[in-house]
Amino acid sequence: MTTIDLIYFNAGGGHRAAALALQAVIAEQRRPWTVRLVNLFDVLDPQGQFLRITGMAPEAYYNKRLAKGWTLGLAQELRLLQGMIRLGHTRLCQVLQQHWLVTEPDLVVSLIPNFNRALCESLTSALPGVPYVTVLTDLADHPPNFWIEPDQPQHVVCGTDRAVAQARAAGCDEARIHSTSGMIIRPDFYRPIATDVRDERIALGLDPDRPTGLVMFGGHGSTTMRSIAKQLDDVQLILMCGHNEALAARLRATVSIAAHVVVGFTPDVRRYMRIGDFFVGKPGPGSLSEALQQGLPVITVRNAWTMPQERYNTEWIAELDVGLVGTSMGRIAPVVTDLLDRLAFFRSNVERIENRAVFEIPAILATILDGSGQPQPSFAAPAAAR
Repeated sequence: MTTIDLIYFNAGGGHRAAALALQAVIAEQRRPWTVRLVNLFDVLDPQGQFLRITGMAPEAYYNKRLAKGWTLGLAQELRLLQGMIRLGHTRLCQVLQQHWLVTEPDLVVSLIPNFNRALCESLTSALPGVPYVTVLTDLADHPPNFWIEPDQPQHVVCGTDRAVAQARAAGCDEARIHSTSGMIIRPDFYRPIATDVRDERIALGLDPDRPTGLVMFGGHGSTTMRSIAKQLDDVQLILMCGHNEALAARLRATVSIAAHVVVGFTPDVRRYMRIGDFFVGKPGPGSLSEALQQGLPVITVRNAWTMPQERYNTEWIAELDVGLVGTSMGRIAPVVTDLLDRLAFFRSNVERIENRAVFEIPAILATILDGSGQPQPSFAAPAAAR
C-alpha cells in the first residue's frame, strides 16, 4: 500500500483544513493509498519542550510573529521568522531525516510555507527517490523562500496563473509545475444541497426580499464585526462569530434597523453562505474561495495590516471582478453600497469560476507517483453545486 504524508501545522487553521479536505477526497475517490496527517511541530518538538519553556505552543508563536507584527512591520517580521528557520536549518534537517527513516513515506505533500527547504532536503537525503510536493494554499507565493524553493527537487502545485508564473520565473523545472483551478476547500462545499433561501431567511427572522450580507472573520470572529454591524445598521446581515461567545453576546444586544442574525460556532458554515448574497471578511484564500464557491461576491480590505502573503488576494478579486476591496473595515459602508448597486454584475462573474482543485490534486499526485507523466484515470467527484 502506498503511503502519503500530508504535512500541516495549525497556523491560522487553513493548512490543517486543506490537509483534511485532501485526505477526505482521496478516501472518497478510493485511491489505493494510506494517507497520514502529520503536524510538523509534533515532529520537531514531540516532547512539548517549546511549550514548557515559552508558555506557548510553536503554532502560537509562529502565528504571533507572522500575523501580529509586534514591533516591526509585517514584511520584516516574516523575514525575521524565515531567518530564524534558516539558522536552525541543519538541526531541522537532522530531526526530519530521522523522522523519514522511521516512518518511510512513499510521497510527501507539504501544505505549509517557510519550511519546504528543510522538509525537501531532509527527505531527499534520507529517502532518495521519494517525491516531495508543495501544494500552495495561498493564491500566490510571497518570495523569496516562502512557498517556492526553486533549487530543490520538488513539485509545486499552483492554484492560480500568478503562482504558475512565479514558479516559472523562479526557475522551477517545467515538468514539476502543476496547475489547478483554485484553492483547496472542503468537499462538502460541492455537494448538492436543497436550500430554499426564502424559507431559510424567514426561519431566521430575515426579510426574504432584502439583500443579505454574511460577515465572517475565521473561527473566532473579530471585534471588527461590531464596527461593521454599526456601520451597516440598515443592511440585513448574518454575523458569524465562531467560538467567540462574548462577541456574539454583544452583537445580539445591539439594536439595528435591519435584521442582524448572530451565529455562534457551527460546522455548517455553508448553509449560512447559501442564504447570503455577499460576503464581508478578511482576504484569506480559504474564506474567499468558500464564499465564491457558494456564489457570493466578496468584500474585503487591503492596508498596512494585511498579511504579506494575502495581499495578492485583493488584486485577484479585482482581476476577476468578483467583488470589491476597501482600505479599512472602519469605512466599509460605501463599499457595500457600491457592491449592492452592481450586485448582478458581480454575481455573473462569480458564476464563471469553476474551482475543482481538491478533486484535481489527487490525480496530480497519482501522476507523480507513477512517474510517467501520463494522464491518470479520472475518479468520480460530486457535481458542482452553488
